[in-house]
Amino acid sequence: MAKLKFDSIKVGDEIPKIEIRGVTRPDFVRYAGASGDFVPLHYDQTFVEAAGIPTVFAQGMFTAGLLSKAVTDYAGVGNVRRFQVRFATRVWPGDVVTCTGKVTNKLEKDGEKQIEGDLIVLNQKGEPAIRGSFRAACA
Repeated sequence: MAKLKFDSIKVGDEIPKIEIRGVTRPDFVRYAGASGDFVPLHYDQTFVEAAGIPTVFAQGMFTAGLLSKAVTDYAGVGNVRRFQVRFATRVWPGDVVTCTGKVTNKLEKDGEKQIEGDLIVLNQKGEPAIRGSFRAACA
């Protein structure tokens, strides 16, 4: 993927939103298989009810993976230099999640022109599920 053009990016530019309508329990199970994260909180209804939780919920890294797609779609996989996240709330089956962010800084680092930005995943109630940041190289 071609690098973003440093001179055409402005602080405040938004990265294109990605919306996932209705994440599902099978999504969580597929992620468990791919990642090896088989914590029963993410797929076992009997286990979560015994723990006092109404239903299963997404692995935090599943949701972070959705957010990482928004960043790599924008900046290109090979251009991401840093990706950090902090989990804020759970994502439940049926939730609609929106991944977005914006450019907050332009800099030169390690001989590269780079941009930095803030990231967020919101659920359908507008609650942050994840907050994060990124840095990416530009041409």
